[in-house]
Amino acid sequence: MERVNTASLCLENLLMMQENERLRRQAQQLDQENKALLAQLKQQQQGAGGPSGSASAAAGGASAAATANHPHHKAKAAGKQPK
Repeated sequence: MERVNTASLCLENLLMMQENERLRRQAQQLDQENKALLAQLKQQQQGAGGPSGSASAAAGGASAAATANHPHHKAKAAGKQPK
C-alpha cells in the first residue's frame, strides 16, 4: 500500500513540475510581449512629439512579432476563443 502511495505522489509531483515549467515558459513569453508593447507605446508617445528614429522602428517590429506569435492573438485572428 505504501509503494502505491509513493508512486502516486511521485507521479503527481512530476505532473506539477511539468505544469510549473509550462507556466514559467508562458510567463517569460508574456513578459517579453509586455516589454515589446511597452517599447512600442513609448515609441508612439515620442513619435507624436518628434521624428521617429531607427531604434523606435525596431521596437515596433519587435512588438508586432511578439503579438503575432502570442497564442491568444492567433486564436482571436482565427475567430476562436483561447482556452
